[in-house]
Parts: sequence; structure tokens; C-alpha cells
Amino acid sequence: MFTDSHCHLNRLNLEKYDGQLSGAIAAMKEANVTRAMAVMCDFAEYDEIANIVNTYSDDTLNLGMSVGIHPCEDIAVLQSATVERLIETASGDQVWAIGETGLDYYWSTENKLAQQASLARHIQASQHLKKPLIIHMRDAKDDTIDILKSEGAEHGIIHCFTEDWDTAKRALDLGFYISFSGIVSFKSAQMIQDAARKMPRDRLLIETDSPYLAPVPKRGRPNEPAYVPYVASYLADMYGCSSDEVGELTAKNFVNLLAQYH
Repeated sequence: MFTDSHCHLNRLNLEKYDGQLSGAIAAMKEANVTRAMAVMCDFAEYDEIANIVNTYSDDTLNLGMSVGIHPCEDIAVLQSATVERLIETASGDQVWAIGETGLDYYWSTENKLAQQASLARHIQASQHLKKPLIIHMRDAKDDTIDILKSEGAEHGIIHCFTEDWDTAKRALDLGFYISFSGIVSFKSAQMIQDAARKMPRDRLLIETDSPYLAPVPKRGRPNEPAYVPYVASYLADMYGCSSDEVGELTAKNFVNLLAQYH
């Protein structure tokens, strides 16, 4: 029922599972997480993530992956993401999306131009393949929205949303979905919570971004896809419905996103 729209399955802390990814997969199934997208940040991760997706997908768990370069990678890695290489690498059916890409000026402002050029190339690959973008946006909301608009991007996810309603509205107006992570459950996240309250329900997604940003009541622990129901539960309390309803809604929204151009 629950869909984790953004997780890093190859980076999970597996100490509690004796180092075995199969333990985290079993926990996902027990938590009724039936779909997840394993997100790539560097070409060096492709083979490992593809192997996870191919190994653990079955009748009860639908796994897919993305192809892209994270904006915090160094300039040489960003430049390696040519449109042609992205298209070639992401053409398989197991690749659901392009990214994560985007802009991050929090960690580095020295490579702004390289980040912006990489984002533009990811958009072009997304348009060619008709697969949604996964957008990382940190301390760069205006430039991110401006590039998405100027490049004609209209199909994708603003992942791990941490901005205000005005920014969400601008992304929604372009056609994007907004995905909320465990951050929305933090007491300090009032701006994000305000945006979540105003969200059109048909553009809402949930994610863990695991192994990072575990939701309350797991905050401070390594995150994992089995915790995505806690994000749904927080939003359900906000909306006055059940967590299962949020799970079903966001799962349907994710399917609609993937099917948008098919």
C-alpha cells in the first residue's frame, strides 16, 4: 500500500539486520511498503542499485530505480552526465526516473554553473525518455524553478520538500509533484507543514530519503523505507484521515506520475 518515492537502498545502515539488505526488505514488506524507488546519485552506483532492484523485486514489492547525478558531486562528475550518457543509461524499464538532479547551494556555491548545466542536461534526457525528473533543491529555490521553467520541464518530483508554500505553488504550476520526507514531522518544520496543509491531494507524495532524515518517532536513528508509514501517519493527522488513506492516495499519485507520458 505505501510507496516510498525516494530512498537510497544501497546506502542503508544495515547493522540491525546483521549487514543483510534482505532484512530491510523484509521490514518493508512487514510495514506494508509495496513500492519504492531506489535513487542514484552517481554513475558508479548504477550496477549496485540495478542489482538490488532486480534481486528483490517480486509480487509483493515493486522496486524501480533512477539514473542521475546529485548536484553535490564534484564538477568532473557533474560534467560526466552528458545527455547522451543519461539517455543510454536510463533507457531500461527498471529505470523509472531521471535524477536526483537539481541545485544545492548550501554545500557549495563554487560550482553553481556546473550544477545548473547538469540540471539542464538532465531535463533534456527526461524529455527525450519521457520519464519524470527527481529534483533536489536546497538554498537554490529561485534558480531551480527558473531553470525548470526555462527548459520546459513539467514532469517530475520536488523531493524532500523543505521550502515554503509559494515555492511549492510555483513547482505545482509547472506540473510537478511534491514529496514530503520525515522532516515534515519535525517540530521545527512549521513552514514545511504549512505547505503540506495547502497541497492539492493529487500531487502529494511521501518518501524516506533513507538512510537520512528519519521521521518522528524514529528521529535520530538511521532511516529506512519501512519508516515511510510514519510520514503518512503525520500527514494523516494533519488532514484528518487515516494513514492508510494517505498511503493509498500517495501510491496512486506515484503511479499516475509514472504513467503521465505512457
